[in-house]
Amino acid sequence: MLVQDRIPTKGSAQNPQNLTKSQVRNLPSLHPSRFSESKSLDFSTWVSENLYKIFAILVLLATVAALFFLRNVGYNAALICFETEATKVDTIHFPKIDWNSIKPNFDKVTPYSNFRAEKWIIVSVSDYPSDSIKGFVRIKGWQVLAVGNARTPNDWSLKGAIFLSLDMQSKLGFRVLEHLPYDSYVRKSVGYLFAIQHGATRIFDADNRGEVIDGDLGKHFDVELVGEQARQEIILQYTHEDPNRTVVNPYVHFGQRSVWPRGLPLENVGEIGHEEYYTEVFGGKQFIQQGISNGLPDVDSVFYFTRKSGLEAYDIRFDEKAPKVALPQGMMVPLNSFNTLYHTSAFWGLMLPVSVSTMASDVLRGYWAQRLLWEIGGYLVVYPPTVHRHDRIGSYPFAEEKDLHVNVGRLSKFLVSWKSHKNRLFEKILELSFAMAEERFWTEKDVKFTADWLQDLLSVGYQQPRLMSLEINRPRAAIGHGDRKEFVPRKLPSVHLGVEETGSVNYEIGNLIRWRKNFGNIVLVMFCSGPVERSALEWRLLYGRIFKTVIILSSQKNEDLIVDQAQLDYVYKQLPTIMNRYSSAEGFLFLQDNTILNYWNLVQADKTKLWITNKVSKSWTPVSNNNGDWFSKQGEMVKKVVETMPAHFQVNYKEAAKSNQGFVVCSSELFFVPRSNVEDFIDLIALVGDLEMHHKVAIPMFFLAMDSPQNFDPIFSTMVYKKKPPSGNTTLYSAQAPAIHPWSVSSEQEFIKLIRVMAAGDPLLMELV
Repeated sequence: MLVQDRIPTKGSAQNPQNLTKSQVRNLPSLHPSRFSESKSLDFSTWVSENLYKIFAILVLLATVAALFFLRNVGYNAALICFETEATKVDTIHFPKIDWNSIKPNFDKVTPYSNFRAEKWIIVSVSDYPSDSIKGFVRIKGWQVLAVGNARTPNDWSLKGAIFLSLDMQSKLGFRVLEHLPYDSYVRKSVGYLFAIQHGATRIFDADNRGEVIDGDLGKHFDVELVGEQARQEIILQYTHEDPNRTVVNPYVHFGQRSVWPRGLPLENVGEIGHEEYYTEVFGGKQFIQQGISNGLPDVDSVFYFTRKSGLEAYDIRFDEKAPKVALPQGMMVPLNSFNTLYHTSAFWGLMLPVSVSTMASDVLRGYWAQRLLWEIGGYLVVYPPTVHRHDRIGSYPFAEEKDLHVNVGRLSKFLVSWKSHKNRLFEKILELSFAMAEERFWTEKDVKFTADWLQDLLSVGYQQPRLMSLEINRPRAAIGHGDRKEFVPRKLPSVHLGVEETGSVNYEIGNLIRWRKNFGNIVLVMFCSGPVERSALEWRLLYGRIFKTVIILSSQKNEDLIVDQAQLDYVYKQLPTIMNRYSSAEGFLFLQDNTILNYWNLVQADKTKLWITNKVSKSWTPVSNNNGDWFSKQGEMVKKVVETMPAHFQVNYKEAAKSNQGFVVCSSELFFVPRSNVEDFIDLIALVGDLEMHHKVAIPMFFLAMDSPQNFDPIFSTMVYKKKPPSGNTTLYSAQAPAIHPWSVSSEQEFIKLIRVMAAGDPLLMELV
């Protein structure tokens, strides 16, 4: 990084501490008449000489008076502007771009300024050239571009390859450079721009351990889409008959139904049946082409660590004779940066996000690009094995996939439903990136990155494709018997598996699907008292398989893990914001991390009723106002809020509380608010206002005001509840209980122990450890 020289200001030049001795000697002396006789002190003279002081004092007094007045006429109304300013902190700003003022960027700094090539292989390098990269150089007609990072040796060199060191990258003048981390493969974005700047029309996105089968990309991919060499053929296509099916596992089509790609939502892992039938589409617009990898395919860490025993390397083989298959609009597959061919019409889709984890970047890019591909009439095609990747007996931790397992299921549904009315592709791209930041799939950093990426594309001469009308917005014709094409995938042996595939697997997967169907539109709000760096991802992995989404709150905000800040004593005040954000959810389940939820025992609960631990005596306790200072203060606040409640709330509360003169304290680690009560719940929280009413007091008060306890669903009445955990080696866990309290999880080891005991109720959890 270049550091600008600091130029002294005029003020600093006159600082006596910075002057030389000779300069000090020449300083002017104090005014000789500073202490001379006093001037006349008549009133007019005094006013004229002190006018500015009088004016300043009057302004100060007016300001104090105004603030005092504003506070007295109503804090919330009069000072609403201050609240508005506070909310701006989290506001995501939409970039403003003058598309007509982008200046061309020509390569004037590298030795390759006059070099041009149409077909490029781009790979990130962190070590000296591997055998795979040496193999890429031998592929005829393709130029290899190696993109360095902070870990790349300074003397990296390979005959036939262009190497972009960090130093050379910094001189290229691309806007995206300021967003890129120094030690990540996402610096390939610089390489993509460099290749486009030097005439690229096809880019093969590769990694440094994949060897192209038979050393010929043209043998496997459709490198030519137009002209005499193009294969003018009809391509098999997944059927669009089920509009709710947004993601598929392409590995099933190529003979491996027990393997799933990185980025496939975990709830889709159980979909192992082959297609009943396919349709067809004319070739020529497969602008993105995803290849399958033999050996070690692109799998996630859940698969990698659970599907083999010992330290043997994976060597998975797919059906090389299976036909390539296209995806219709409304359906997607996970894409990677290991083995994918991009044609010029899809070069905008090469952008690798920078605000998510590295193992999520290319997958989120793939889903984002597939949705935008529909806007230009393009589609994605998956091809039989094109490369062989070697397993190095080592993978990445769950933490590297933190943005995957939680969000991809929700992301695919969001993308299919997303619509834009912009008139140019780049405007739609920027609008979608902004919408994804609003939905927290990535952050504002990627919105700014997208804006700079699009401007860089235009600066290197890229022409954005024209828009086409979306098929997904038109009524789809019924698929007749003549349009149905059959293909039955082979079932290749899964010798790599470290587990047996038995009939019980289908039963367990069926249970997972049933639970997901039951709770898939319920938002879980979880407060973590422990360190979120060690537990947030694990909780999302555990409960994200079941619920619509998992919102994590903690005393410390963590933007990387998407953890919002809240104070446990008043955490209920955060709930209205979450409830308004998910306005279509069936309900909201609150859970503290000291309580374990056995979701399989909640299926019979009524999702139209309130759930709380009112039947658990150690959790739900009536108290009087005379139990101590704290109880007295809380009781006064309860009385004050109840007096301001609308009539129906007051009647409900006083009817439920008439048996005692005090109020109810509930531990409130676990409760559920259905959609029908959300508006009442939010209104009641608003009545509390700025009062410091404790969470354990406020929640039972709200529940008693909303409905009679006899109407609460008693689902938690049989939960295991202890004030303190048992001593010794005994455990209080029971797979038959709806919930267990207390339970502590503050590390990955404790999470693994928890998963192992919970597997008694959900055996598929063992896939996570």
